[in-house]
Amino acid sequence: MPYGTPSNDPAPASSRRQIFGDDAEQYDAARPGYPHQLVGDVLDFAALSARMQALEVGAGTGKATLAFARSGVPVTCVEPDARMARVLSRRCAELPDGSVSIEVADFETWHPVRRYGLLYCAQAWHWVDPAVRWARAQAALSPGGAIALFWNHWTLQCGELADRLTAAHTRLGIEIPQDTLLDPRPRPARRGPESRQWREMTATGFVDPDHRLYTSVHERSTSTLIGLLASYSGYRALPSQPRNQVFDAMTRIVDEHGGCAHVRVVTSLFLGRTRTDAASSGLTS
Repeated sequence: MPYGTPSNDPAPASSRRQIFGDDAEQYDAARPGYPHQLVGDVLDFAALSARMQALEVGAGTGKATLAFARSGVPVTCVEPDARMARVLSRRCAELPDGSVSIEVADFETWHPVRRYGLLYCAQAWHWVDPAVRWARAQAALSPGGAIALFWNHWTLQCGELADRLTAAHTRLGIEIPQDTLLDPRPRPARRGPESRQWREMTATGFVDPDHRLYTSVHERSTSTLIGLLASYSGYRALPSQPRNQVFDAMTRIVDEHGGCAHVRVVTSLFLGRTRTDAASSGLTS
Protein backbone atom coordinates (compact mmCIF):
# COMPACT_ATOMS: atom_id res chain seq x y z
CA MET A 1 0.00 0.00 0.00
CA PRO A 2 1.46 3.43 -0.91
CA TYR A 3 2.63 5.85 1.74
CA GLY A 4 0.09 8.57 2.44
CA THR A 5 -3.14 6.66 1.87
CA PRO A 6 -5.83 7.30 4.51
CA SER A 7 -5.40 3.83 6.05
CA ASN A 8 -1.64 4.24 6.33
CA ASP A 9 -1.41 7.88 7.40
CA PRO A 10 1.40 8.21 9.98
CA ALA A 11 -0.18 11.30 11.53
CA PRO A 12 -3.98 11.46 12.03
CA ALA A 13 -5.66 14.65 10.86
CA SER A 14 -6.69 15.48 14.42
CA SER A 15 -3.04 15.85 15.42
CA ARG A 16 -1.58 17.28 12.22
CA ARG A 17 -2.52 20.91 12.70
CA GLN A 18 0.52 21.33 14.98
CA ILE A 19 2.90 19.40 12.74
CA PHE A 20 4.02 22.69 11.15
CA GLY A 21 5.67 23.72 14.42
CA ASP A 22 8.20 20.90 14.05
CA ASP A 23 10.13 23.34 11.86
CA ALA A 24 8.39 26.68 12.19
CA GLU A 25 11.28 28.62 10.64
CA GLN A 26 11.19 26.42 7.51
CA TYR A 27 7.43 26.90 7.21
CA ASP A 28 7.83 30.67 7.53
CA ALA A 29 10.54 30.80 4.86
CA ALA A 30 8.73 28.49 2.41
CA ARG A 31 5.15 29.74 2.42
CA PRO A 32 4.13 32.77 0.34
CA GLY A 33 2.05 35.59 1.74
CA TYR A 34 -1.30 36.88 0.48
CA PRO A 35 -2.24 39.47 -2.15
CA HIS A 36 -2.25 43.11 -1.05
CA GLN A 37 -5.58 43.53 -2.82
CA LEU A 38 -7.09 40.79 -0.66
CA VAL A 39 -6.13 42.61 2.53
CA GLY A 40 -7.64 45.83 1.24
CA ASP A 41 -10.81 44.07 0.12
CA VAL A 42 -11.24 42.41 3.52
CA LEU A 43 -10.82 45.71 5.35
CA ASP A 44 -13.21 47.46 2.98
CA PHE A 45 -15.79 44.74 3.55
CA ALA A 46 -15.34 44.87 7.34
CA ALA A 47 -15.55 48.69 7.44
CA LEU A 48 -14.13 48.74 10.96
CA SER A 49 -14.80 51.73 13.17
CA ALA A 50 -11.85 53.42 14.86
CA ARG A 51 -12.29 51.46 18.09
CA MET A 52 -12.82 48.00 16.59
CA GLN A 53 -10.10 45.36 16.50
CA ALA A 54 -9.42 42.27 14.40
CA LEU A 55 -9.04 38.67 15.56
CA GLU A 56 -6.81 36.23 13.67
CA VAL A 57 -7.45 32.51 14.16
CA GLY A 58 -4.49 30.19 13.61
CA ALA A 59 -2.01 32.99 12.99
CA GLY A 60 0.94 30.63 12.51
CA THR A 61 4.17 32.53 11.91
CA GLY A 62 2.38 35.68 10.78
CA LYS A 63 2.14 35.28 7.00
CA ALA A 64 -1.07 37.34 7.09
CA THR A 65 -0.66 39.08 10.44
CA LEU A 66 1.82 41.75 9.43
CA ALA A 67 -0.20 42.84 6.40
CA PHE A 68 -3.30 43.46 8.52
CA ALA A 69 -1.42 44.99 11.46
CA ARG A 70 0.44 47.39 9.16
CA SER A 71 -2.93 48.68 7.96
CA GLY A 72 -3.38 50.24 11.39
CA VAL A 73 -5.90 47.72 12.75
CA PRO A 74 -4.95 46.21 16.14
CA VAL A 75 -4.87 42.42 15.83
CA THR A 76 -5.30 39.72 18.47
CA CYS A 77 -3.70 36.47 17.26
CA VAL A 78 -4.81 33.08 18.58
CA GLU A 79 -2.25 30.38 17.72
CA PRO A 80 -2.31 26.91 19.30
CA ASP A 81 1.36 26.03 18.71
CA ALA A 82 3.88 27.81 20.95
CA ARG A 83 6.68 27.13 18.45
CA MET A 84 4.83 28.92 15.67
CA ALA A 85 3.89 31.69 18.09
CA ARG A 86 7.55 32.33 18.92
CA VAL A 87 8.31 33.02 15.25
CA LEU A 88 5.17 35.15 15.04
CA SER A 89 6.31 37.20 18.05
CA ARG A 90 9.74 37.77 16.53
CA ARG A 91 8.26 38.87 13.21
CA CYS A 92 5.88 41.30 14.93
CA ALA A 93 8.64 42.88 17.03
CA GLU A 94 9.14 45.52 14.33
CA LEU A 95 5.58 46.80 14.72
CA PRO A 96 4.54 49.61 17.10
CA ASP A 97 3.52 48.57 20.60
CA GLY A 98 -0.09 47.49 20.79
CA SER A 99 -0.33 46.52 17.12
CA VAL A 100 -0.44 42.77 17.79
CA SER A 101 -1.21 40.70 20.86
CA ILE A 102 -0.62 36.95 20.84
CA GLU A 103 -2.58 34.30 22.70
CA VAL A 104 -1.18 30.76 22.66
CA ALA A 105 -4.41 28.77 22.78
CA ASP A 106 -6.82 26.60 20.83
CA PHE A 107 -9.55 28.73 19.29
CA GLU A 108 -12.07 26.04 20.24
CA THR A 109 -11.57 26.74 23.96
CA TRP A 110 -10.19 30.30 23.96
CA HIS A 111 -12.47 32.88 25.60
CA PRO A 112 -12.43 36.40 24.13
CA VAL A 113 -12.84 39.28 26.55
CA ARG A 114 -14.21 41.63 23.89
CA ARG A 115 -16.14 41.54 20.64
CA TYR A 116 -14.21 42.00 17.40
CA GLY A 117 -15.23 43.77 14.23
CA LEU A 118 -13.34 41.31 12.03
CA LEU A 119 -12.31 37.67 12.38
CA TYR A 120 -9.97 36.40 9.69
CA CYS A 121 -8.19 33.10 9.19
CA ALA A 122 -5.45 32.42 6.65
CA GLN A 123 -4.85 28.83 5.53
CA ALA A 124 -6.07 27.38 8.84
CA TRP A 125 -9.88 27.28 9.15
CA HIS A 126 -9.97 23.62 8.06
CA TRP A 127 -7.86 22.75 11.12
CA VAL A 128 -10.44 24.21 13.54
CA ASP A 129 -13.00 21.72 14.87
CA PRO A 130 -16.01 21.98 12.50
CA ALA A 131 -18.39 21.12 15.34
CA VAL A 132 -17.73 24.44 17.09
CA ARG A 133 -15.81 26.79 14.79
CA TRP A 134 -18.78 28.73 13.38
CA ALA A 135 -20.42 29.19 16.78
CA ARG A 136 -17.10 30.30 18.25
CA ALA A 137 -16.73 32.83 15.44
CA GLN A 138 -20.23 34.17 16.07
CA ALA A 139 -19.43 34.51 19.78
CA ALA A 140 -16.25 36.47 19.10
CA LEU A 141 -17.75 38.93 16.61
CA SER A 142 -19.79 42.02 17.26
CA PRO A 143 -23.21 42.38 15.55
CA GLY A 144 -22.46 43.08 11.90
CA GLY A 145 -18.88 41.90 12.36
CA ALA A 146 -17.10 40.41 9.35
CA ILE A 147 -15.51 37.01 8.85
CA ALA A 148 -12.84 36.45 6.20
CA LEU A 149 -11.44 33.00 5.44
CA PHE A 150 -8.77 32.52 2.79
CA TRP A 151 -6.43 29.93 1.36
CA ASN A 152 -3.65 29.80 -1.21
CA HIS A 153 -3.93 27.00 -3.80
CA TRP A 154 -0.82 26.17 -5.82
CA THR A 155 -0.30 24.46 -9.19
CA LEU A 156 2.69 24.11 -11.50
CA GLN A 157 2.29 25.97 -14.77
CA CYS A 158 4.38 23.44 -16.68
CA GLY A 159 2.36 20.26 -17.20
CA GLU A 160 5.41 18.26 -18.30
CA LEU A 161 7.23 19.06 -15.07
CA ALA A 162 4.16 18.19 -13.02
CA ASP A 163 3.90 14.84 -14.83
CA ARG A 164 7.54 14.00 -14.16
CA LEU A 165 7.26 14.87 -10.46
CA THR A 166 4.06 12.83 -10.21
CA ALA A 167 5.77 9.86 -11.87
CA ALA A 168 8.57 10.03 -9.29
CA HIS A 169 6.00 9.52 -6.54
CA THR A 170 4.55 6.53 -8.36
CA ARG A 171 7.96 4.88 -8.79
CA LEU A 172 8.62 5.24 -5.05
CA GLY A 173 5.17 4.06 -4.00
CA ILE A 174 4.30 7.40 -2.40
CA GLU A 175 0.82 8.82 -2.82
CA ILE A 176 0.70 12.54 -3.55
CA PRO A 177 -0.73 14.26 -0.45
CA GLN A 178 -4.05 15.98 -0.92
CA ASP A 179 -4.24 19.76 -1.41
CA THR A 180 -0.59 20.04 -2.39
CA LEU A 181 1.19 21.46 -5.41
CA LEU A 182 0.87 18.20 -7.38
CA ASP A 183 -2.67 17.25 -6.37
CA PRO A 184 -4.46 16.92 -9.74
CA ARG A 185 -7.88 17.88 -8.38
CA PRO A 186 -9.08 21.39 -9.29
CA ARG A 187 -8.54 23.94 -6.51
CA PRO A 188 -10.60 25.57 -5.23
CA ALA A 189 -12.82 22.57 -5.96
CA ARG A 190 -16.10 24.49 -5.64
CA ARG A 191 -16.96 28.15 -5.98
CA GLY A 192 -19.55 30.50 -4.56
CA PRO A 193 -22.76 28.90 -3.24
CA GLU A 194 -21.54 25.45 -4.32
CA SER A 195 -18.58 25.55 -1.93
CA ARG A 196 -18.62 23.99 1.52
CA GLN A 197 -17.40 27.19 3.19
CA TRP A 198 -20.28 29.20 1.71
CA ARG A 199 -22.87 26.61 2.68
CA GLU A 200 -21.59 26.25 6.23
CA MET A 201 -21.29 30.00 6.69
CA THR A 202 -24.85 30.74 5.63
CA ALA A 203 -26.26 27.72 7.47
CA THR A 204 -24.80 29.01 10.74
CA GLY A 205 -26.30 32.48 10.54
CA PHE A 206 -23.76 34.54 8.59
CA VAL A 207 -25.15 36.88 5.95
CA ASP A 208 -23.88 38.81 2.90
CA PRO A 209 -21.67 35.92 1.71
CA ASP A 210 -19.12 36.58 -1.01
CA HIS A 211 -16.38 34.54 -2.70
CA ARG A 212 -13.46 36.18 -4.46
CA LEU A 213 -10.41 34.77 -6.26
CA TYR A 214 -6.97 36.32 -6.77
CA THR A 215 -4.39 34.87 -9.16
CA SER A 216 -0.63 35.39 -9.25
CA VAL A 217 2.43 33.58 -10.64
CA HIS A 218 5.69 33.08 -8.74
CA GLU A 219 9.05 31.78 -9.91
CA ARG A 220 10.63 29.21 -7.59
CA SER A 221 14.17 27.84 -7.64
CA THR A 222 14.70 24.14 -7.05
CA SER A 223 15.42 24.63 -3.35
CA THR A 224 12.49 26.98 -2.72
CA LEU A 225 10.10 24.71 -4.65
CA ILE A 226 11.14 21.70 -2.58
CA GLY A 227 10.88 23.92 0.50
CA LEU A 228 7.27 24.71 -0.38
CA LEU A 229 6.49 21.00 -0.75
CA ALA A 230 8.25 20.28 2.55
CA SER A 231 5.97 22.78 4.30
CA TYR A 232 2.82 20.74 3.52
CA SER A 233 1.46 18.65 6.37
CA GLY A 234 1.04 15.64 4.07
CA TYR A 235 4.76 15.51 3.33
CA ARG A 236 5.74 16.36 6.90
CA ALA A 237 3.68 13.39 8.10
CA LEU A 238 5.61 10.90 5.95
CA PRO A 239 8.36 8.79 7.57
CA SER A 240 11.77 10.39 7.01
CA GLN A 241 13.13 7.77 4.58
CA PRO A 242 10.39 7.92 1.91
CA ARG A 243 10.10 11.69 2.38
CA ASN A 244 13.82 12.17 1.74
CA GLN A 245 13.70 9.79 -1.21
CA VAL A 246 10.91 11.64 -2.96
CA PHE A 247 12.45 15.04 -2.23
CA ASP A 248 15.80 13.87 -3.65
CA ALA A 249 14.06 12.56 -6.77
CA MET A 250 12.12 15.80 -7.26
CA THR A 251 15.27 17.88 -6.72
CA ARG A 252 17.00 16.05 -9.59
CA ILE A 253 13.98 16.49 -11.85
CA VAL A 254 13.64 20.24 -11.21
CA ASP A 255 17.39 20.72 -11.69
CA GLU A 256 17.12 18.93 -15.05
CA HIS A 257 14.20 21.22 -15.90
CA GLY A 258 16.48 24.24 -15.55
CA GLY A 259 16.52 24.73 -11.79
CA CYS A 260 13.30 26.73 -11.58
CA ALA A 261 9.55 26.41 -11.93
CA HIS A 262 6.62 28.78 -12.24
CA VAL A 263 3.94 28.30 -9.62
CA ARG A 264 0.43 29.61 -10.20
CA VAL A 265 -1.27 30.69 -6.97
CA VAL A 266 -5.04 31.10 -6.72
CA THR A 267 -6.05 32.71 -3.44
CA SER A 268 -9.63 31.94 -2.46
CA LEU A 269 -11.38 34.38 -0.10
CA PHE A 270 -14.74 33.82 1.58
CA LEU A 271 -16.48 36.75 3.24
CA GLY A 272 -19.55 37.05 5.43
CA ARG A 273 -20.83 38.94 8.42
CA THR A 274 -22.93 38.42 11.51
CA ARG A 275 -26.44 39.82 11.54
CA THR A 276 -26.69 43.38 12.84
CA ASP A 277 -29.53 42.30 15.11
CA ALA A 278 -27.46 39.50 16.69
CA ALA A 279 -27.60 39.24 20.46
CA SER A 280 -24.76 40.89 22.32
CA SER A 281 -24.42 38.11 24.88
CA GLY A 282 -22.45 34.90 24.64
CA LEU A 283 -18.83 36.04 24.67
CA THR A 284 -17.79 32.79 26.28
CA SER A 285 -20.27 30.44 24.64
